[in-house]
Amino acid sequence: MLTLAIALLLATNVATFVMMARTAQYNDEVETTQQLRRQTRTVLIRLIDAETGQRGFLLTGNPEYLEVHGEASRELPDQLRDLTALAAGDPDIEPRVAHLRELAEAKLAELDRTVSMARVGRVGPALGIVRSNEGKAAMDAFRAEALAIDEISQTRLQFRTRQSEWAGSITVIANAIGGLLILVLAGIAAWLIRRYVMEVQEAREAVYRLNAGLEGQVRERTADLTRANEEIQRFAYIVSHDLRAPLVNVMGYTSELEQAGKVVDKAIAEAESKRKVDPDVIMAVREDMPEAIGFIRASTEKMDRLINAILKLSREGRRSLAPELLDMTPMVQGIADSLNHQTAEAGAEIVVEPLPRFESDRLSVEQIFGNLVDNAVKYLDHSRPGVITVSGEDQHGWVVYRISDNGRGISPKDHERIFELFRRSGRQDRAGEGLGLAFVRNSVRRLGGDITVESELGKGSTFTLKFPTRLILAEAGDY
Repeated sequence: MLTLAIALLLATNVATFVMMARTAQYNDEVETTQQLRRQTRTVLIRLIDAETGQRGFLLTGNPEYLEVHGEASRELPDQLRDLTALAAGDPDIEPRVAHLRELAEAKLAELDRTVSMARVGRVGPALGIVRSNEGKAAMDAFRAEALAIDEISQTRLQFRTRQSEWAGSITVIANAIGGLLILVLAGIAAWLIRRYVMEVQEAREAVYRLNAGLEGQVRERTADLTRANEEIQRFAYIVSHDLRAPLVNVMGYTSELEQAGKVVDKAIAEAESKRKVDPDVIMAVREDMPEAIGFIRASTEKMDRLINAILKLSREGRRSLAPELLDMTPMVQGIADSLNHQTAEAGAEIVVEPLPRFESDRLSVEQIFGNLVDNAVKYLDHSRPGVITVSGEDQHGWVVYRISDNGRGISPKDHERIFELFRRSGRQDRAGEGLGLAFVRNSVRRLGGDITVESELGKGSTFTLKFPTRLILAEAGDY
């Protein structure tokens, strides 16, 4: 009877805490949804303000309208960024917000283009753009997308409100049951306390030991999740704010400069037929300007590759894992065979020793070993024959693999740095963006494993991988 009463009381308490947590979660979701609706409407209003200022200026030429347009244009990027942050991680809203942002940016570009044309006296062509209904179509699409977001949000609000009310009712009932059970338990405890005091003491000791072990696991998992979340936040911030937006502007203005250069070159060609043109002007337009634009374009293309690589790393973290038993020896041998051309040119060899099998995600493991073996080949020391060795062993529920080489080696101060984004060690005479090892560490942690490096300059490096013999998705690092 005592055991049954305790079990019922614990169940009631658990139910109460669960329902309280759910109620808080529902309230948070309601607040987020309401913020999303308000922000969507704010963006729409500011976009309408920008359009109103543009049209007022085109129709009247009064520069006071540009104040309304300018203020809205300055505020919209921050408001769009806030809207994107509110929709992050929502599979229903996030794609629509992304489309909304594209429409808003396209509309702003059209507004800025017509205002710029009107400022230099090209009011007629600017009004022609307005009459083409290109802007109206963009605004109609924006309103339709905003309406769809508002309808989804409204539906969610109604649903979450009902859930919150239901959770509150269940919490009250659970508390009432809990109070009744406390009274029953008190009576039973008073009757049986002397008989079961020793058993209770033993149970307390067992619970204490269990809690001590759980606290250690919780601290370890919390530290891992904190590191992973910090990396994801850095990725998202860099891609969404510091890189993508200015890159788009640079690429756009580079194209405009290129077109402007052609127009100027044409004008110079016409002028040459009539009179002598300063050679410095000709050189600046036909040689210096195209060369500078070429450098800018090459740099923006490199930045675009970096952004795409970061996005690949972020997408890999969201990919669903599919555990299967992996025969590692033929897998790694296949990776080594695919690098035969590079190793033959370098006079090196890759030795794959018998490797233990384990259960994990095939694609992730192939990418991890592919990156490490490729790095070992890339950074061989050409002053001596290169040897790359892949070995492994079982260790009490874990498998350990080592990728060793006799290449350049890594300075001790760079052993942790090489796993960070855009960080590389030693001479930068090999192609690369400094993303490979960051990707490897993120993938290894996601599989519940760890990676370390031991290296000495001029002697070589050994990367050590440690994985659980069986990937359990509930425990693998879901970063």
